[in-house]
Amino acid sequence: MTLTEIPFQRRCMRDQIRDTLLQRILRGIYPAGHRLIELDLADEFQVSQSPVREALRELEAMGAVESIRYRGTRVRSPNATEIAESYALRAILEARSAELACPCPAPMLEELKQALGEMHQAAEERDVPRYIRQAMIFHRRIVEQSGNRLFLHTWDNLQTLAQMHLVAHRLMDTLPIYASAHDAIYDALIQEDGGHAGKLLRQLMELLVTQLSDGDVLP
Repeated sequence: MTLTEIPFQRRCMRDQIRDTLLQRILRGIYPAGHRLIELDLADEFQVSQSPVREALRELEAMGAVESIRYRGTRVRSPNATEIAESYALRAILEARSAELACPCPAPMLEELKQALGEMHQAAEERDVPRYIRQAMIFHRRIVEQSGNRLFLHTWDNLQTLAQMHLVAHRLMDTLPIYASAHDAIYDALIQEDGGHAGKLLRQLMELLVTQLSDGDVLP
């Protein structure tokens, strides 16, 4: 999911502040350990501390930040176990989503094709942030097409942990391999074989979990 800093009047302040702060965390603007001070944020967004406090509480519930007594609120650094668990759940969600998504409408397949092309180009250029953004678009579109809103909501929350961890790693040499793994998923969706696409997605997520257990993370 691409989060953008949209005009504040379009949505309630709490949601806007939450999404803006989350975007900064995912982009690495606020690294792990960065302290988020309510008063400073209230001044920046020109609001009272109440919506800032509410936004921080939601971010804490999502696992993006943690509040420690006498130390304030800081950006979290999720551990390997949390990341592995998030990918294990993604494996289940995405496999079932692929089954429900078929047959995929032509506009969706075109979106996936475009994201896949961007992934390959980013992989060749060793542009990790760009690769991650396009991979998230590719996977989220499949979950979205499942039509299950709870699936999508859960998937979006999982990305808080997954993306924060990925942003901190630069595994340049492995990107082309993982981009190619998505080719087979795309081909299965074109052939309206949701079961096979789901199987491939699950295998990809399980491989990620294996890499995590070895101390590495792949996008």
